[in-house]
Amino acid sequence: MNRRRFLVATAVAAPVSLAARGLAHAADNEGWIQLFNGRDLAGWTPKIRGHEAGENFADTFRVDGGVLKVAYDKYTGPFRGRYGHLFYEKPFSHYVLRIEYRFVGEQAERGPEWAKRNSGVMIHGQTPQSMTKDQQFPVSIEVQFLGGDGTNPRPTGNLCTPGTHVVMNGQLHTQHCTNSTSDTFHGDQWVAAEIEVHGNRLIRHAINGKTVLEYSQPQLDEADEDAKRLLAGGYPKLLAGGTISLQSESHPVEFRKVELKELPADE
Repeated sequence: MNRRRFLVATAVAAPVSLAARGLAHAADNEGWIQLFNGRDLAGWTPKIRGHEAGENFADTFRVDGGVLKVAYDKYTGPFRGRYGHLFYEKPFSHYVLRIEYRFVGEQAERGPEWAKRNSGVMIHGQTPQSMTKDQQFPVSIEVQFLGGDGTNPRPTGNLCTPGTHVVMNGQLHTQHCTNSTSDTFHGDQWVAAEIEVHGNRLIRHAINGKTVLEYSQPQLDEADEDAKRLLAGGYPKLLAGGTISLQSESHPVEFRKVELKELPADE
């Protein structure tokens, strides 16, 4: 398949049977697919800025004690903007994604101030192979995870839009990051995030069972350089599906659950 057709197929991939997808991890009786198997990174591909897709620089992403960890203890010297993402091998379009995460430890040396206790999951994203070597973030929709600083309010389950826009309250929403209405979670407590995705029609964020943000019509930002490159390669402007990736932004974070249930396209 040529690159143009591959990009289009990835962006608009419709739900298909588990057998047709060839998923590494089978669904349980209720239809939940364990994207993270608790043992290793099977089914996942790292892409770290400055490195090729598939290169897990300094063991940034690893599994220890049944937990998927993002860590920087093997970095030498400062962080140097080496933002990373760990991509699941299959794209999705209509689904519910559940993730349990927590922030731990101290930020990597000279990580940016805004990235303290900051991570997230990217949805409707491009493939790691279609990213440039020095690209900071995949063109995608980010469900941003933030940890509290011990004192001040700091919501989580927010929206950020690298190379994209959405429609919110009936209007095109071009603000890069938008806070949710969630509570603040200080310390190293586990937080449960749930993202309900109905293709291009509706995306809803929930934190610990409470809906905190919703929007629709995710789409490429025609003024963004990375998005323009995708458009030139045949990517559709409206994003009906795409990759899912976990983020590395300089603060250690752990994930103990990453599971997904596909939804019918008409829900």
